Amino acid sequence: MLVYRITGKKYAKDLSGKGAALYGGRWNKKGTAVLYTGESKEIALLETIAHTPPMLIPELDILTLEIPDDLIAEITKKELPKNWIDYPAPSILAELVEKWIRKGETIALKVPSCIVHSAYNYILNCHHIDFKKKVKVIEHENFHFDSRLSS
Repeated sequence: MLVYRITGKKYAKDLSGKGAALYGGRWNKKGTAVLYTGESKEIALLETIAHTPPMLIPELDILTLEIPDDLIAEITKKELPKNWIDYPAPSILAELVEKWIRKGETIALKVPSCIVHSAYNYILNCHHIDFKKKVKVIEHENFHFDSRLSS
């Protein structure tokens, strides 16, 4: 399966998950290294816009990553609490991901996007035993960000 990651040019080659570990997020606690990716370039862009302050859009790159279909788990909307879309995110979401990471069975976790509920993000476990072997960068290119999106 192909997934997409839009990130600052400075960090595009870093697949360690350090950024997410530094700050934590909806699906991870501080200290937990994961990569946030989207099922499409469009949801990856919307997620980037939602998490970047206006007027601070850096130079961006887009990565196309290949992850093995047989190493993907899923959390469905039915399994989530009613407030899963709230901001700030309820801590139970990061706790669910912590449990998934501890199991170590899959590289990716399919989760619904709180921005577009019919779209999905894929959280990648950077410390999975097969991460470096099985997650492949298929394409890495400059991403042109239309400045009208930040106004």
